[in-house]
Amino acid sequence: MSIRYTVTLNKEERTDLLNIIHKGKHNSQTYRNAYILLNTDKGEFSTWATNIQISKILKVGLRSIDRLKKRFVEEGFEACLKRKATTRIYDKKVDGDVEAHLISIACSEPPEGFSKWSL
Repeated sequence: MSIRYTVTLNKEERTDLLNIIHKGKHNSQTYRNAYILLNTDKGEFSTWATNIQISKILKVGLRSIDRLKKRFVEEGFEACLKRKATTRIYDKKVDGDVEAHLISIACSEPPEGFSKWSL
């Protein structure tokens, strides 16, 4: 059986979300999360909608809604509005020696018959 997370916003959080929707410039993820939180709110100041209704209207998956609700309950209100930092570690394709070699080639004279270096 899966855990059901309940979103309960206070008046200040609800006002902040409404301000995000109605004012200012935000990225699309922030707007989407604000709409999801407002519609899943079971507090006294809200009108509640089911996850299926939210999913159909906002064109998001049910799993996305569940993840956002879980994040709200476990990490708090502010964590839901900010983009989650990546934990992925990228391998470097070029180390310092290769980079220095490329820079020295690019700064040198182009080959005969060419006026500049090209890719």
